Amino acid sequence: MRAIDWYFDFISPFAYLQSAVLARIEAQARVRRRPILFAGLLAHWGQLGPAEIVPKREWTFRHCVWLAARHGIALTMPAMHPFNPLPLLRLSIAKGDTPEVVERLFRFVWVEGKVPTDAIAWSALLDELGVDEDALQSSSVKDALRVNGADALAAGVFGVPTSIVDGEAFWGFEATDMLLDYLAGAPLFASDAMTAASRMPMGPMRSQLARPAS
Repeated sequence: MRAIDWYFDFISPFAYLQSAVLARIEAQARVRRRPILFAGLLAHWGQLGPAEIVPKREWTFRHCVWLAARHGIALTMPAMHPFNPLPLLRLSIAKGDTPEVVERLFRFVWVEGKVPTDAIAWSALLDELGVDEDALQSSSVKDALRVNGADALAAGVFGVPTSIVDGEAFWGFEATDMLLDYLAGAPLFASDAMTAASRMPMGPMRSQLARPAS
């Protein structure tokens, strides 16, 4: 069975939505869950996050509400967004990134509407999973998160969720069906049209365009 590296961050509602349908992907491939810090991707590629652009922020959350309803996925917005996802990422790694743990942590945010700064809810979650707060500060956990991030960047990952299979990247919840088609061997991926899309010539960048005369 083919292997997929699934890169995600608990801060992303789209990653949560795809996590809810991973069983469809796992019917065709072995999925390795790899938490990464989305903010690290943004910094590396020089991007703003959707929550940092006011109109895009509103659209993003409204779109997620629609997508969740369309696909029958439970969704409750967290108490705030953005939030610091590092405790969740480290907790996932400390517990081995098992499907059950990853699903539980996504539910904590996107079904229960909690964030790690909710001290009572966070403490209860740690107790439930049998993890001491100190374990999240271990060098092995931090190093594993850094390795995941470095591997993601090396694979060309620029957003979450992203699935990497055969060196190909499939970004976003909306690309789930595209990924499934690829795994099923759809001939489109070997077509001239897809090759041309991958080789689209680069036009002038914004920084290269002449500014209009004042």
